[in-house]
Amino acid sequence: MKDIPLYEVTHVTNLRDVIKTRVKEFPENPVFLHKPVKGKGYVPVSTEQYDKDIDAMGTAFMSLLPKGSRVAILAESRYEWYVTYLATTNGTGCIVPIDKELGTEEVINCLSRAHADMVVFSKSKLDTVKDTMGKIDSLKYYVCMDDIEEDNVLKFSELLNKGEKLLSEGDKTFTEATIDPEEMTILLFTSGTTAKSKAVMLCQRNICKNLEAMFSMLYIDRNDMFFSVLPLHHTYECTCGFIGQIYRGTTVAICSGLRYITSEIKEAQPTAVLMVPAMLEMFYKTIMKNINSDPKKARTFNFGRKLSKVLLKLGIDKRKKLFAQIHDVFGGKMRLIILGGAPVKPEALEFFQDMGFICVQGYGLTECAPILALNRDCDFENIAAGLPLPGCDIKILDPDSDGIGEFIAKGDNVFLGYYEDEEATALALDKDGYYHTGDLGYIDENGFCIITGRKKNVIIASNGKNVFPEEIEYLLSLDEYVSESVVSGEHDENKNDIVIVATIFPDMDKIEAEFGKDVSDEQIQKILEGVVSRVNDKLVIYKKIRKTVLRKTEFEKNTSRKIKRY
Repeated sequence: MKDIPLYEVTHVTNLRDVIKTRVKEFPENPVFLHKPVKGKGYVPVSTEQYDKDIDAMGTAFMSLLPKGSRVAILAESRYEWYVTYLATTNGTGCIVPIDKELGTEEVINCLSRAHADMVVFSKSKLDTVKDTMGKIDSLKYYVCMDDIEEDNVLKFSELLNKGEKLLSEGDKTFTEATIDPEEMTILLFTSGTTAKSKAVMLCQRNICKNLEAMFSMLYIDRNDMFFSVLPLHHTYECTCGFIGQIYRGTTVAICSGLRYITSEIKEAQPTAVLMVPAMLEMFYKTIMKNINSDPKKARTFNFGRKLSKVLLKLGIDKRKKLFAQIHDVFGGKMRLIILGGAPVKPEALEFFQDMGFICVQGYGLTECAPILALNRDCDFENIAAGLPLPGCDIKILDPDSDGIGEFIAKGDNVFLGYYEDEEATALALDKDGYYHTGDLGYIDENGFCIITGRKKNVIIASNGKNVFPEEIEYLLSLDEYVSESVVSGEHDENKNDIVIVATIFPDMDKIEAEFGKDVSDEQIQKILEGVVSRVNDKLVIYKKIRKTVLRKTEFEKNTSRKIKRY
């Protein structure tokens, strides 16, 4: 294991410390770039203004609600979201971020299970919120981030003004409220691809310890501009892309939505971004498609890539110049791309590293606030989820003959339990305080965590051996004709055996470009069977795919873009 020193970080005990330290250390640095008027340019928000708005809104909240109340947020990423979060956690009570993509019944379920006292929402969610009225006993206040005239709905702007007035009159209810770093102040609903979502209880110790550990491994500072593209209700974006950036003194440029990524990333010219693998692979495929569309362009690119590697060995880095067009896609100043949420194809990581970006992946779960392991900018392995964070004790439970077992973890970032679900908590947290992740894998000789699959997805072959669907899906994904796949086990009653099945959604752009627009289902099936045959050549007999199923549409996904397997 390499003995590389950690980066120096500031100690914080709660989220009030995070913003107050920011005000003290980086007062002149804008904290956000946002678009108050759709279609117009970015407008900066100063750190002082954000701090004042947090205190004003928190004071207004506490004029309506007793300390310890639950405040839910139902909105897209926007400045008011960031204000509401810290205006709740820093004195009012417990924040409950809700996925804006959920249907009305799911929203009602989340609000009801959380015993929410208030919901702060955007105009885009007005119809959903109106449908919740009168159906949740605990819900007393509805606050709209936009100025609308609606019965029983308070205006965010008016509450902000009220809070400012109360502060000027000497109200210190919020600003001097005690914060217990061990108390539940964040309640998060997991996306859950197969079952009812769980309500994860986090405290401020969980978040703060995760911040300190994470930024001691990966360097980001006040000179960075962070581009926020992922939904804030996920703790991945919330901890790393929001609170973490407040903590490190960076400026956050808020993307208006997925359709605006390509234009706004050029406008904001960020230096760092957090992505899920699907996004990176979209950029990768688009760039490669453009390069391969012209043989001359492809030759020039491949020569440049080889030349760059030779120059790097001589200590000369010309990647930004050689691959300027690719850097322009990301705004021209991008230096750091962090991936999480799912495994990333090593060749995609290597591609962007070759282009001159620091491109690394991490591993985390909502229950761990969220990061457990992270590849460092100065020490990484592309096949690995990362090195355990400082303070995180990660072990392999019941390893098999190959050293593969379940990852379990213990540390200050591990959650308090599942809200009002003692049975699920007892299954997840053992008597020694280790969280059982449900992820399988091993730790290599250099200390890197290698994930092979999910425990619940494992297929038990007829010989008793474990088959990890994710391993086979990865091999399938390397083929140019495959867009998405799901590997599963199917019981063959005639043979009393488990048959490995690959259901594949093909890359129709590639297939039609090569075989014509009128390609038949029978032809596509044969193409995919050829793909499976090539993959089977790389697999031992009990892992071989015995059945290939053509899928005509994309797999259904949850809001974090993970395929719903069942």
